[in-house]
Amino acid sequence: MAMTLRLSDEENQHLAELAAAEGRSKQEIMRLALAERWARLQKEQQLAEVLSRVLPRYKGLLDRIGTA
Repeated sequence: MAMTLRLSDEENQHLAELAAAEGRSKQEIMRLALAERWARLQKEQQLAEVLSRVLPRYKGLLDRIGTA
């Protein structure tokens, strides 16, 4: 799917410099950035899910540790 990405001159310059430094196209840099952000979101959601299950189980212990 094609899309148009509007960048400021400064953002475009940063993207061009990053692409040149990594030997990639600007398009590839943007796709990789999207993939990295998506992966981070998935990890954050997984962590939130695990914490919502685990923290209640250890609430008493955590409360005691917090006051020590």
